[in-house]
Amino acid sequence: MNQEKKILPEELFYTSKNGFDLLSGEELKKVEAYCESYKSFLDNSKTERLCNLRCIRLAEEKGFVPYREGMDLKPGDRIYYDNRGKGLMLAIMGKKSLSEGANISVAHTDSPRYDIKPRPLYEDGEMAYLQTHPYGWAMGYQWVALPLAIHGVVIRADGTSVTVSIGEEEGEPQFIITDLLPHLGREHKKKLLGDAYPSHVMSVLVGSRPLEGLEEGRRFKGNILAALYEKYGIVEEDLISAELEMVPVGKARDIGFDRSLIAAYGHDDRVCVYAELAALFDQEVPEKTAVCLLADKEEVNSDGVTGMKSMDFEYFMGSLCRSQGVDLYGCYAKSLCISADVEAAYDPSYKEVFELQNVARVNHGVAVMKFTGSCGDKSDASDASAEVVGTVRRILNQGGVLWQLAMMGKPEAGGGGTVAKFMANRNIDTIDAGVPVLSMHAPFETVSKIDCYMTYRAISEVYRNHVD
Repeated sequence: MNQEKKILPEELFYTSKNGFDLLSGEELKKVEAYCESYKSFLDNSKTERLCNLRCIRLAEEKGFVPYREGMDLKPGDRIYYDNRGKGLMLAIMGKKSLSEGANISVAHTDSPRYDIKPRPLYEDGEMAYLQTHPYGWAMGYQWVALPLAIHGVVIRADGTSVTVSIGEEEGEPQFIITDLLPHLGREHKKKLLGDAYPSHVMSVLVGSRPLEGLEEGRRFKGNILAALYEKYGIVEEDLISAELEMVPVGKARDIGFDRSLIAAYGHDDRVCVYAELAALFDQEVPEKTAVCLLADKEEVNSDGVTGMKSMDFEYFMGSLCRSQGVDLYGCYAKSLCISADVEAAYDPSYKEVFELQNVARVNHGVAVMKFTGSCGDKSDASDASAEVVGTVRRILNQGGVLWQLAMMGKPEAGGGGTVAKFMANRNIDTIDAGVPVLSMHAPFETVSKIDCYMTYRAISEVYRNHVD
């Protein structure tokens, strides 16, 4: 037993504390300023493509330049690599060689939504509709009778691209998925939530005016095609080579009489995307190279060329390592990664699904998760070692960051996963840390301003420090 240091009895205990009981007035002003910038970012990042574009614009304003193979890089140089307009890798070269590893943060730019099918347009009941496909645990019962906007890109027959954005600006039309009236819903109310809104009832209403001169069965659909051609120069076949997404209309808004919270679409996981960007922008010439990886497709298992499993990260990091004559896998083995994804915040309305001793609480700071997992155990997850947890714990404590330990509810209640395992599978020490979220995956999620700010602070400290 260590007899050298005597501590007071209360120092034996660990308890996370509410940020409002700890932060000074000056610190709370910094919280507000950070969150105003974050809200602006979120309002301009409704889809993974828009988020990627916004990140690039902000990075260029901070001196980042596109990366090219063979660039002569020196400490402090700021570079970015755009992966097909949906994924992004940024780095600030460090003083130390990549043979000593890098400090990495990762997050995902996609959010639950409803995608438009490749052949979506039809008419029924003298109205026109677009068929949809759920993306990433979009729960149908939350999306009906909700104003929607459409964003995306269409590739025309001649190969040219046109950007589609309708519903966000004042005066633009919006769209809606209709719901069944309660007067006729006796049988509907008996269904399980997961069964009550199958894909065939989640069609988006897009019009009800016929086009003169067309026969029955084509008049209402034809009027929509005419409108699309007039505005965008596209025909029905062009929709086959399109990526169009339905998202909720509305800007990020303060919540509560005290304005301590933010509600918006897409906190999961753009709240961590922005924290990583802001933290990276803070660095000047870091000791170790600071890398930010923003990927698509997390909500659908991270597959594909823009997902976290993509070999494009190997290309980017391998290219940086080759420029220094360093082995990529040797770099990985000495790197530290924060997988910044959101965590379930304790909601007292549903307290039965939470493990109260290991729960993330609003205003208690960034949530650090040793592991996630599902199926009642740690399946399908990364599990950070005690050494990695200890390293991150020391970094956060030394940096004065407000943090808390967390788990994704009771094991038997369900569970969830993050991209941490895909980084850990690369032989990179990885741990989850992110913002606690109320109403996760709903069209409008809610987060604490303090937790947003502390997640940014945490990632900034990881970039700045590494406890060997």
